[in-house]
Amino acid sequence: MELNKNACVFYKDGDKNYLAKTTDLCFSAHQDDIEIMAYGPIAKCYRDSKNWFTGVVITDGAGSPRSGIYENYTNDDMKKIRIEEQRNAGVVGEYAATILLGYPSSVVKGSDKADLKEDIKAIIRETKPETIYVHNLADKHATHVACAVTVLDAIRELEKEYRPNKILGLEVWRGLDWMVDNEKVCLDTSKYPNVEAAVLGVYDSQISGGKRYDLAAVGRRLANATFFESHDVDDMTSMSYAMDLTPLMDTGVSYTEYVNKYIDSFKKNVNDMIEKFV
Repeated sequence: MELNKNACVFYKDGDKNYLAKTTDLCFSAHQDDIEIMAYGPIAKCYRDSKNWFTGVVITDGAGSPRSGIYENYTNDDMKKIRIEEQRNAGVVGEYAATILLGYPSSVVKGSDKADLKEDIKAIIRETKPETIYVHNLADKHATHVACAVTVLDAIRELEKEYRPNKILGLEVWRGLDWMVDNEKVCLDTSKYPNVEAAVLGVYDSQISGGKRYDLAAVGRRLANATFFESHDVDDMTSMSYAMDLTPLMDTGVSYTEYVNKYIDSFKKNVNDMIEKFV
């Protein structure tokens, strides 16, 4: 598998053969996004001989916010630290592989993404995953949406035999609680809370640097599980939501029109509830 010159690839136990075992493949914008949004598939694959998780980080992490002991670190310093943190998360979570592509955010949000799409296609061809996870298209972080669109564009360019069975858009900078319940894909994040804490806890540059993603991500999952159904006891103690993006492999489907269907469902759901009592 040939990737751009800035890419780093870490295999479980240093064994390249693990990459081909991948069943669940996640593309994220930044280091730690994977652990925030994709703990469901990480837990599903953890020490499961039939299911293997691979995480791909697209950007280099140079623009990370920083304070405290990291306040005076340069962008190059941060890139090195974030590579090591992401590698550590992959070791703790026992990923088949951890891949960091090292692109600047400006490339991801720019118009010339040919090289990035070739990297994405190369990874998918090598792994042939059953499910691909990306950021959801209603996320409020511009780089997250740009990454998701780029991954979807790359999948559309792929030969059909390499396309996944399913594509799911996950929560980071905007939760998916607003979606109508029967349109949500619910992912169980209840398993191995010690592993959950550990894969998030390795990101000291973010946590000590001023962002408690470790607490926020776990809190959101607990809230999702508790507030999902008002009249039944909880089936899961922790849950994340996903938006099904699988139909977007079809080049005839507009990204914006597709997401607007979910938004329109939410609008109708709210209006119908109010009208019952007016």
